[in-house]
Amino acid sequence: MTQYRPLMNPFHPRPLAFAVALALAACAVGPTYHRPAAPVATAYKEDQGWKPAMPGAIQSDKPWWSIYHDPLLDSLEKQVEVSNQTLKADEAAYRSAVAAIGVDRGTLFPSVSLTAGATRSGNAKGVNQAITTSSGTTVTTGSGGNSRRTTYSAGAQASWSIDVWGRIRRLVESDVAKAQASAADLAAARLSAQVLLAQDYFQLRAADEQMRLYQTEIDNFKTALTITQNQVKAGITTLADVYAAQTQLESTQASAVNVQLTRAKFEHAIAVLIGKPPSELSIDQGSYPATVPVVPAGVPSALLERRPDIAAAERSVASANALVGVAEAAWFPSLTLTGSYGFTSGVLPGLLNASNSLWSFGPSLAENVFNGGVTLSQNREARANYDGAVASYRQTVLSAFQSVEDALVTLRVLEQQGELQQSAVEDARLSEQLTVNQYKSGIVAYSSVITVQTTRLVDEINLLSIQSQQRVSSVDLISQLGGGWDAAQLDQADRGVPSH
Repeated sequence: MTQYRPLMNPFHPRPLAFAVALALAACAVGPTYHRPAAPVATAYKEDQGWKPAMPGAIQSDKPWWSIYHDPLLDSLEKQVEVSNQTLKADEAAYRSAVAAIGVDRGTLFPSVSLTAGATRSGNAKGVNQAITTSSGTTVTTGSGGNSRRTTYSAGAQASWSIDVWGRIRRLVESDVAKAQASAADLAAARLSAQVLLAQDYFQLRAADEQMRLYQTEIDNFKTALTITQNQVKAGITTLADVYAAQTQLESTQASAVNVQLTRAKFEHAIAVLIGKPPSELSIDQGSYPATVPVVPAGVPSALLERRPDIAAAERSVASANALVGVAEAAWFPSLTLTGSYGFTSGVLPGLLNASNSLWSFGPSLAENVFNGGVTLSQNREARANYDGAVASYRQTVLSAFQSVEDALVTLRVLEQQGELQQSAVEDARLSEQLTVNQYKSGIVAYSSVITVQTTRLVDEINLLSIQSQQRVSSVDLISQLGGGWDAAQLDQADRGVPSH
């Protein structure tokens, strides 16, 4: 029951102690969270019985791209974190999720406001007027004549919604899980950008190598064209050989120009990934990495803690579980404590005298008796959302295992294919050498030389393509294994997520 008494402290220790005890005794309705079970194999199928030619491991104190030992790649990767605009957007979304925790957590504490005012009032002749002050007191004025009055007031009001059933705490729990999921999403976006840059970089270097290969061929074909032209002058051969050599040279030059287009596009993509306009980045031709390190896949169960997308999906399940508790709390009554303390007077001097004080304090209960099934539907919706989050989590886990298996089998097959293709290149070079010697001896026509040279060039380009795919797939495996990330980072202080 609300009371009005002067000269008494509205924040008496007894009602405060009662409120605190009630808050401490409050329970949180809803299911206790447990990580959902997910299908996990004991070992990777494509990793059994295969020993990579160049195994490598990421050192714990270094970034994952350090295993490639490329200073320029290292420099570019560091710029992704600082300048990539997509990452900045994801980082802003993460900070927004963290701020949402403070918004809901603040409702666990009392809300206090200060008020002050002055009211000028009056009534017509012969009419009495009732004036209600800001503190709730009603004063009647007027005695048959014109009456005017000024009322001054000042005071404080407080309201505290006691979280008896844990609705707010469940909401905060959901917010924390959402923020952690956002942190994992940020880590996944960061890894994706870093991986894409590394893959673009290695394909750019493959384009460099292909341009060098074409340039060597162009120089050789120019020499061959000169030889055939001299042979025509000497009457040894016909113009057909000259046109054939000219055709071979020009088609190779055209292919070389197309490689320049491919390289330029990769360079532009790298510029955007580090947050620069393509016009501000130029990468000089460089050497092609000779080795393809393959990181160990480890055991499948470790993937649940190493991939940020899995962690984000699991944290989304935790958030949905907490929201089930929020929905269930709507079945129970809410308890609110309100209090006010203030002064009211017809004159400003002496307003804060004890004789002008008024206070009120009291609890209130509210229970929704009927709302057309809204509460029931909200509970069903929350549980359906939880079930959907669990299914998404399990699907994310399955997709992650599939991606790792795909990366493993790709690397294994490419390694075998590369060895066979290397042998094919060596045989093609030997065949070319023998055919050229036969042509110089007049045993075969120049068309035979063109055939073996074209075959050898195609084989070398195919080998280069396989090697490029190996480097891209090496990066892809690192990505599928999480790039050295660990879910424990979500609980670190630098993640900025407050604890439960």
